[in-house]
Amino acid sequence: MSRSAHPAGPRHADVLTEGHYTAPAADLNVLDEKVWSRTVSRDADGALTVGGIGVARLAEEFGTPAYFLDESDFRARCRAWADAFGPGADVFYAGKAFLSRAVVRWLKEEGLNLDVCSGGELATALDAGMPAERIAFHGNNKTVAEIERAVEAGVGRIVLDSFQEIVRVAHIAQQRGVRQRVQIRVTVGVEAHTHEFIATAHEDQKFGIALAGGQAAEAVRRALTLDGLELIGIHSHIGSQIFDMAGFEVSARRVVQLLAEVRDEHGVELPEIDLGGGLGIAYTSEDDPREPHEIAKALSDIVTRECEAANLNTPRISVEPGRAIVGPTAFTLYEVGTIKPLEGLRTYVSVDGGMSDNIRTALYDAEYSVALVSRTSDAEPMLVRVVGKHCESGDIVVKDAFLPADLAPGDLIAVPATGAYCRSMASNYNHALRPPVVAVRDGGARVIVRRETEEDLLRLDVG
Repeated sequence: MSRSAHPAGPRHADVLTEGHYTAPAADLNVLDEKVWSRTVSRDADGALTVGGIGVARLAEEFGTPAYFLDESDFRARCRAWADAFGPGADVFYAGKAFLSRAVVRWLKEEGLNLDVCSGGELATALDAGMPAERIAFHGNNKTVAEIERAVEAGVGRIVLDSFQEIVRVAHIAQQRGVRQRVQIRVTVGVEAHTHEFIATAHEDQKFGIALAGGQAAEAVRRALTLDGLELIGIHSHIGSQIFDMAGFEVSARRVVQLLAEVRDEHGVELPEIDLGGGLGIAYTSEDDPREPHEIAKALSDIVTRECEAANLNTPRISVEPGRAIVGPTAFTLYEVGTIKPLEGLRTYVSVDGGMSDNIRTALYDAEYSVALVSRTSDAEPMLVRVVGKHCESGDIVVKDAFLPADLAPGDLIAVPATGAYCRSMASNYNHALRPPVVAVRDGGARVIVRRETEEDLLRLDVG
């Protein structure tokens, strides 16, 4: 079917009453800089390029679906966070957003530290050469084997998440004749303005030790008495995809209050405070994230003000951006397959991936942008829902967006801001093969995580 002959779905004017989508841009060919990495642009023929390479060449060489990561943009964001906080603070990249050996090397070269939350992430970090003292180890249920490996490797800090873990880490460290540097993760009763499934600081959830009822103070009390532990500070994380700094202000106030109580009871001023991560990025044109220097100044001012009020020395601040660094640096490239118009509703656009490479829409009701990237079009916009090829009605990549009405099978479309929590949460549902991650920089492209093969799937099936 020719592009001009394709039966278009409903236009903008037909669906104004729905009100749950972002209205189409005046020109669908114009890329919103907020949601794309820095080196993305359109070439003279209207096709999208990243790092100087066109998507047609990338699709031909690496196939679709695939994640394309702008290495220059990733490195620039690392430097921006490091520069914003300066030498008097620590920036730990949250590896759960996306981690590979190449990413670990980039972090090391750009001066960032690394936060891991599993044995596999720790193994990747160590194998890629991240110095152990620059690694923090998180997790609400670290196994004995994971703790042993972390202590033996000499990780810079373990974030304690429960009373049982306080004893467990202390015992393992004492057996090995070391004092393990630790922080205590405290839930401060602040629920960030975010999706309820990823708001993590209110008391009714699995992370941390509650400030309420004196539990956090008791955790500090116990940690200070154990020879195997060196308590260096308090950790707090209030959620994810946060734009409003008000939650951090309340959290910092409560953490500093705990530091003052520790000083008054034990005569000890803990030297560090970790405010976690969770800073939001732009997934659509309606999102308005803050720049790293704005975040750094706001957090520093909050902590300094609260410490001055409590007559405390200002502790060293740590933060843990993950999504805020890697999220905007990548997009997922798909090939359009079936196109199904539903008169008066929308057009369903099926692609060769889906919830196996981006579960966030199904899991968190996340919103994304999408663009036709293999060409430009002067056709009027049609309301679409981009869906995958999996056997699930919830297999949705982009709930509601606008694409040109002459969209046709074989076109390439791209979903930006998929660097975080897409490949790291990818699955083999329906025995799908997880896509590759391809780093693009200065006219060159290389695979940093290869595409899975059918042989990979069958190798694990020992039946």
